[in-house]
Amino acid sequence: MDPDHGFAARCLFRAASASTLATQGDGQPFASLVTHAMAADGALLLWLSTLSQHTRQLAREPRCALMAQGQPASPNPQTAPRATITGLAEQIEDPALKARWLARHPYAALYADFGDFGLWRVVPQSGLLVGGFAAAHRLRGADLAPDAAAVAALAAAEDDIITHVNADHPQTLALLGGSDAGWRMVALDCDGFDMAAGDLVQRHAFASPVADADGVRRALILAARAARAQ
Repeated sequence: MDPDHGFAARCLFRAASASTLATQGDGQPFASLVTHAMAADGALLLWLSTLSQHTRQLAREPRCALMAQGQPASPNPQTAPRATITGLAEQIEDPALKARWLARHPYAALYADFGDFGLWRVVPQSGLLVGGFAAAHRLRGADLAPDAAAVAALAAAEDDIITHVNADHPQTLALLGGSDAGWRMVALDCDGFDMAAGDLVQRHAFASPVADADGVRRALILAARAARAQ
């Protein structure tokens, strides 16, 4: 099968706790560090303060880009896998998406309710995946979007799956987390899941996107077997 470059780009963004946001003001490009999360449907979520320059620029010009990267394979930074996603930013009110962002950044609960902060969503329009040195793949918005039926199926099952795993399989989470630190699954999507212990968050990607609750079960079994083998 051909590689799923859209899946690989989503995995990079879902695993990264921060990214570079590119905005513009009066035609002048501006880059800043932001802490993002990715919604189940592949939209990027930002919790931004109106005191920040990039927020004011997005309010005037919603076209933007974000770049996330993984670890380089050598001392050469160009060997790092990285992905850029372009899209349009909009400020929204959505308690469920705010909770998803906070699940990725639990430390931010200290300031999440400050009056100058708000939730922004960036819907991907195009992208570029660079898997390493001289390994670039252009992506359309459709390439970056997970299967809509899978997104809907897992959204309906997410709460039950998380409750079941946390109640009945804490040993599996401890195995995947590498310690008995009280890890709990906090978010799930077709590409993988997030687990947290206090302010620590780990992302675990599936080997390939799953379509339903049974796919999650099989993926968790494979992940546990791999962790035991290591």
